[in-house]
Amino acid sequence: MAKGTIKRLMDRGFGFIQTAEGTDLFFHRNELEGVEFNSLSEGQEVEFEKGQGRDGRPAAVKVRLAEAEVKEEPSSAEETAEAPETAEEGSTEAP
Repeated sequence: MAKGTIKRLMDRGFGFIQTAEGTDLFFHRNELEGVEFNSLSEGQEVEFEKGQGRDGRPAAVKVRLAEAEVKEEPSSAEETAEAPETAEEGSTEAP
């Protein structure tokens, strides 16, 4: 997949990606994978495939955040499992 940076976002649900070659490529919110349009911001790195828009001009398709941008939040069960013990040994406090 090609990589680029979101250059501009428009309120109407589309934007432009600046490719590694320095050209701007149109994308539409319908081509996003795994991310909502409203959560995007200019300057974010994305991965995409080059395709054609409805008008036949080049466009980015299958657009998703670049791997470094994807942040998974731990579930509450994982947080509990990783939390350090706060009670000291020999303490008289009941658990």
